[in-house]
Amino acid sequence: MAVPQKPGGGFNRPSGGYGSGGGFNKGGFNRGKFAPRREAEHRINHFIRVPQVRLVGDNVEVGIYDTQVALKMAQEQALDLVEISPTVDPPVCKIIDYNKFLYDKKKKEKEMKAKSKVSEVKEIRFTPNTDDHDFDFKAKHALEFLKDGNKVKAYVQFKGRAIQFQDRGQLLLLKFAERLAEVGILENMPKMEGRRMLAMFAPKGKKKA
Repeated sequence: MAVPQKPGGGFNRPSGGYGSGGGFNKGGFNRGKFAPRREAEHRINHFIRVPQVRLVGDNVEVGIYDTQVALKMAQEQALDLVEISPTVDPPVCKIIDYNKFLYDKKKKEKEMKAKSKVSEVKEIRFTPNTDDHDFDFKAKHALEFLKDGNKVKAYVQFKGRAIQFQDRGQLLLLKFAERLAEVGILENMPKMEGRRMLAMFAPKGKKKA
């Protein structure tokens, strides 16, 4: 339970009921992992100064209660009264462990941010005369790009008379596709765009855009 904040009233703390972390120790719960933030994101406990609240949740009978009654119910469960929807009348509250609620909320936001990472397109440039050493070096980088969830645009640049070696460029890109096959998918056969022959690779498991 987060520290009950009393600006001049409210329920008294039961003797011996609070742990050293500023809340109740319940069921061996490690309070140290859920340290309260300096500024509350929601009104909690005695900062809820309306006369009545609507309680929701699995651990209460849903309904409208006098705020002091709801505070007492939270105290009896060694939890916090937390205002979830302040704009309705009366405000909607839950009886929960506020510190754990914040911890879980932050963890969920972090996971969602990781999942929503926007993939980039990394370019790998070849020439018709790229040697084996350079090819291996670029293939290694492309593998890392694909493992990180990025797409890879590989192209062979033809300059001057080298444009007559388009078949050599196609073979090089198909060889590149074979090298990346474990982690990447060739989205289209190599094709010419201007003086470049292009091939796009996507990480395995991702659908073609």
